[in-house]
Amino acid sequence: MAIKTPKWISQVIESYKFTKPLDPSISWALPLTFVGSFAAIFGLGTALGDGAFGLVMKITAFAWAILFTLLVFGKKAEKAAYASVEGVPGAAAQVLTTLKGGWFTTPAVEINKNQEIVHRLVGRPGVILIIEARIGSPIASVARQKAARWVGETPITEVFVGHGEGQVPMAKLTRAVRKLPKVLRPAEVTELRRKLDAAAGGSLPIPKGPMPKGMRIPRR
Repeated sequence: MAIKTPKWISQVIESYKFTKPLDPSISWALPLTFVGSFAAIFGLGTALGDGAFGLVMKITAFAWAILFTLLVFGKKAEKAAYASVEGVPGAAAQVLTTLKGGWFTTPAVEINKNQEIVHRLVGRPGVILIIEARIGSPIASVARQKAARWVGETPITEVFVGHGEGQVPMAKLTRAVRKLPKVLRPAEVTELRRKLDAAAGGSLPIPKGPMPKGMRIPRR
């Protein structure tokens, strides 16, 4: 009878296979982290002598080494995940889906022939337009004008995604929107989302360019 591999182990293996081509250093960084942290903690326990604290350090050195190794692995896998979608039209929408608890994402409310895309995010900071385009692109003002018809005095914030001046890198996108000032109550957020959805009439433009498929963006 074949022994089934636990799901979490399979996920770790798949993450490693995905990350290694994007970050080859993972093949030596993980063993080095494990050996280094184990040696440091066990050595500290030895230096503390035969007391209770020193004994605990030596006994738990292996567990601590595993923990530190997993932390390094998680950071590298996260970096690789963002690198894999960087520059892919529409990728910001997938990143935004990792936001939970009172955030509502509507992908591709605007898109043009240059594959510049605007996604709409609604949350306690109000309406946030996530713009995959250069700063100053007309698509941003078009999206802002359309949203302004329905939101009244609710703040509309524009966030441009990219690596240029004034833009936010994909890896820092969710962190940036979470830092925006909260001006709405949760009930107001829900009402605002419903109003914008009704105004859209369910006929949002769909990007024709490539979209990332099957890639899990780490939740932050």
